[in-house]
Amino acid sequence: MLKKISSYTFMLLALMVILSSCEKEYETAENIDGAKIEEYLKKNNINAVKDPEGTGYYYQVLNAGTGNVYTNTDSVRYNLSLKSLLTGQVYYASPDFLNLGTFVGYSSQLSFLGNTNEVLGINVKAIPTLLNQTKAGGSFRIILPSSLGFGKNGIASLNIPSNEILDITVTTYADSQSAIDEKRIVEFVASNKLTPLKDPEAGIYYIVTQEGTGTEPITSTATITASYTGRYLDGTVFQSFTDGTFKNELGYLVSGWGLLKKYRKGTKIRLIFPSALGYGAAGATDDSTGQLIISRNACLDFDIEILDVTP
Repeated sequence: MLKKISSYTFMLLALMVILSSCEKEYETAENIDGAKIEEYLKKNNINAVKDPEGTGYYYQVLNAGTGNVYTNTDSVRYNLSLKSLLTGQVYYASPDFLNLGTFVGYSSQLSFLGNTNEVLGINVKAIPTLLNQTKAGGSFRIILPSSLGFGKNGIASLNIPSNEILDITVTTYADSQSAIDEKRIVEFVASNKLTPLKDPEAGIYYIVTQEGTGTEPITSTATITASYTGRYLDGTVFQSFTDGTFKNELGYLVSGWGLLKKYRKGTKIRLIFPSALGYGAAGATDDSTGQLIISRNACLDFDIEILDVTP
């Protein structure tokens, strides 16, 4: 009996030593990060503030914004960039064709939209904390030690290495989503030297490259056979059916395709429209996996050929 107690005692002591070592190692990593951050701020003459609650991050208000301060129940539209503090390597920046959008209270969940469509599984609590101190159109910077980021594991999909100190910039929008989208489309059209027409009612920009000669009218219940390619405004293709096998009722498609009611079989047309006429704030998910396959709040650019129309 005494031998068993001695054995258990020995095992308990060994476990306590291991846990103590791990705790010291973790504390050492925090201290190392803290020293690096302090050195960087001093060297670059950056007036950043350390989190008063002592969690370890630093922050800098870049633009106070205007109007009322955000509350947790406010919907916020913003862009986010993430890079290495020490090397400046950019790991992620919100694409120009969309913005991140959620309620302030949910903004801590770091998810990257656009070409990655990935939820990264860490909570950056500093984001909603600082949004609660920010007005619309404001921006701030967060310097996040590795223990509050991706730690020892890093994240391979974004090439973030182990123990990386992150430099995060959050920029909010004061404009409505529709105003943001209109600005994006106008800039896209100008930069690509396009000369589209604009449907004043729907707010869709379009270019007809071939007039159709079909006689069957296109209604919401008509089934159209089409060849098409869908892109974001940065040129990234998110969907493509060019073999003529795509068939669906027009009423089941995104609202931006509704402009096809004005045309006939044989028409070739390019449609550029705001996110509200596409997949909106929800984006589109794969029914089988639940994974986001088309980004939220994205303006869309389609090349479409109407191959057939069935009433």
